[in-house]
Amino acid sequence: MANRRHVFISHHHADDASVTGLTRLLARSGYEIRNSSIRAKPANQRRLDEGRIPERTLKRLLRMKMSWASTVVVLIGKDTHKRPWVNWEITKANELGKRIVGVYERGGTENDIPEAFADYGDALVGWNSANVIDAIEGRVDAFERPDGSERPPGESFPRSGCAA
Repeated sequence: MANRRHVFISHHHADDASVTGLTRLLARSGYEIRNSSIRAKPANQRRLDEGRIPERTLKRLLRMKMSWASTVVVLIGKDTHKRPWVNWEITKANELGKRIVGVYERGGTENDIPEAFADYGDALVGWNSANVIDAIEGRVDAFERPDGSERPPGESFPRSGCAA
């Protein structure tokens, strides 16, 4: 039987394919990831883009889905740091006492780390199933660089200087 973990995967919706890729990567190592995050279907994404879903409704839905998870995994890709909802989800995860694990997508860089993750993250690992599992399980609290090398303690994250 697979090890089952309930997680909320915070991500930029343009990176939905990476959410699937991460769950498949972990499944190959015997982990069944039950992801409670929102992956908007095209019709719902259009409603979001048009502002037809009130912010309070979306926040309530995200809180409910996040409360069910033991860990919040933040997929860090090239535009993650620009997404205000990702920062909101990280801040809310911290308020809810969730473990917050960052995972670099392939091509993700240190400049892509959301500001809230730099404040509240518990571990940051590369796209490697063993490291991701250890971080989710709380066996490691390492902060890696995208290439998997360890970041020296106390070293700050670089900033790209762009905010949107």
